[in-house]
Amino acid sequence: MRNLLLTICYDGTRYHGWQIQQNAVAVQQVFQEALLKIIAERPDIKGCSRTDSGVHANAYCISLKTEHSIPCERLLNALNHFLPEDIAVKDCREVPLDFHARYSCTGKEYIYQIWNEPVRNPFLQHRALHYWYDLNLDRLNAAAAHYLGTHDFTSFCTLDARERGDLRRTVTKSEVRREGGLVLFTVAADGFLYNMVRIMVGTLLRVAQGKLEPEQIPGILAAQNRKAAGPTAPPCGLYLNRVFYGEEYRYE
Repeated sequence: MRNLLLTICYDGTRYHGWQIQQNAVAVQQVFQEALLKIIAERPDIKGCSRTDSGVHANAYCISLKTEHSIPCERLLNALNHFLPEDIAVKDCREVPLDFHARYSCTGKEYIYQIWNEPVRNPFLQHRALHYWYDLNLDRLNAAAAHYLGTHDFTSFCTLDARERGDLRRTVTKSEVRREGGLVLFTVAADGFLYNMVRIMVGTLLRVAQGKLEPEQIPGILAAQNRKAAGPTAPPCGLYLNRVFYGEEYRYE
């Protein structure tokens, strides 16, 4: 038995997230179909996290156990042959049998892209939120700094049928920068709740609009009430950017 760690990237525009769903095409389904053409078996596949419909990934990690002897390089090339153009395998390596793409993960980093120009960019359609009003980065970074540290992020979570559990998370990076017409919000944490990053972005946009002050973010966190935060930003601008494991498995 071998345990393989694969890192893929994908444009999530036409997919309903990673996890297989009924009556909807998911990245996992397409990946498994490509894999079946190569090794003719259905291995135990574990993804590093769920992603929402329309969300993208620069680096999404998958662990799979197989008894097939195909070398990692050949598997990578074969998968890229059979996968559609909006999904690609970037890396494949062997890891210990107890490695798990989700449970061995120590943190993740997301980027949210905002196209901040008056005229839309057709090349960023479905890949960035078009927001044409002025964005003051000093004001946004003052607000984003309040996300840092360990907090209960109930106000920044869409509660659904999933078990509630502990909603505290530790944010280690939270910053906004501009690259030409793109404004990028980067956030890293030991874990993320359902819609957490998109709600963080929606709240930052409320700050940009003057409807909230940066100093109100701690109060929103303390409220532990979804209604206290801003709206959920659209999925099109969100990218899973990095997945962190122990140093032995860290993807660079």
